[in-house]
Amino acid sequence: MYYNTWRRRIGLGLPRELWVVQAGFFLNYLGWGAVMPFEVIYLHEGRGLSRGAAGLVVGVVSGLAVVAAPLSGPIIDRMGARATAAGAGVALAAGYGGLAFAHTPTQALAAAAVAGIGNGALIPSQSALLAAIVRPELRHRATAVSRVAANLGVGLGAVLGGQVAAQGVDGFVVLYVGNAVTYLAYVAVLVVAVREAPRPEPLRGGYRLVLRDRAFVHLALTNVAVIAIGWGFFTWVVPVYAREQLGAGTGLIGLLGMANAAAVTVAQIPVARLAEGRRRAVTMAIASLAFVPACALVLAASFVSLGAASVALVLAAVVVGIAECFHTTVLTPLVADLAPAALRGRYMAAMGLSWWLGLAIAPTLGAQAVSAAPTAMLVAAAAISLLAAASALALEPALPPAIRSTPRPEAVAG
Repeated sequence: MYYNTWRRRIGLGLPRELWVVQAGFFLNYLGWGAVMPFEVIYLHEGRGLSRGAAGLVVGVVSGLAVVAAPLSGPIIDRMGARATAAGAGVALAAGYGGLAFAHTPTQALAAAAVAGIGNGALIPSQSALLAAIVRPELRHRATAVSRVAANLGVGLGAVLGGQVAAQGVDGFVVLYVGNAVTYLAYVAVLVVAVREAPRPEPLRGGYRLVLRDRAFVHLALTNVAVIAIGWGFFTWVVPVYAREQLGAGTGLIGLLGMANAAAVTVAQIPVARLAEGRRRAVTMAIASLAFVPACALVLAASFVSLGAASVALVLAAVVVGIAECFHTTVLTPLVADLAPAALRGRYMAAMGLSWWLGLAIAPTLGAQAVSAAPTAMLVAAAAISLLAAASALALEPALPPAIRSTPRPEAVAG
């Protein structure tokens, strides 16, 4: 009895199947984390593409994801989340494998297009799959484990990638081929280890039904703002600000990413446990409110020495990482609770689109403001965070009472 209780506590009460999927998830992000920092460098220095062409190729991977995400929703609902995730993994493997051997812009763009389609379909199908194989009262814990696996994989992958990339073009090729292999390993895990429940009968109406769900639309719009600041702004714009306005070196900029990933890895599961039994709207609002002092820390870095500024920037990265934990603890489980089972793929795909939109908006607008009005940019980011927090709190009355709080899995807690 004591052994079973201990095993449930260590495993967070999650099914063994979920942990197997997370092992594949970790491999997936390990390969991607090794490639991600070097995509433009590889295409420009290793394959001779111009910087503009290299940036365009990398942009295609994200840009096509915006298109592919909503298109993947009906496929998930008809074909199943497991099959869609497996197909996305194969597309990503083909795309990144193709980039390993692309020598011309045309070849690179073609490979990037295939990867972009897979990229857009992967996140919604993964989210729908986790919602299908985990009981509703444990979905927030499953989401937490996924976030830890992703951040740990990206962090370790970046360290590994830096060592391999030092070998020159051959090292870059190894990284891209290795990334393709990790996607195929993930597909193998899905095919061998995952059994998806029978799909419900389809509902007529498709995305029209999704758009009629006012609570979900409110949540998705709020998410655009949260992702634009918490993920897009602090990932892409703040490093540029630190470089141009503060004179930060590449080592410090790399440290910011490491600090953020470490904070998520350490805090995500405790935050998920802390959220149990508490109101989801408040949990989401806390996340957005935390971005405000993070913006203040970045702004304060402009008025102190570089050493003190470095501490302020790293602390801001840690605060943002913890804030991300609060937001993600709520988001995907709440989407799964709002969605009818027959439309879960479309709901996840629509929320995936809100992620991509937020990620696209931040660097597009923020990069221009870094040089023109850096202080105003930080003030605007803080103001948007406050509005997102207010929007999260305003969402609560629109939610069905039964799903307003994160479930407390009593059977596991004991």
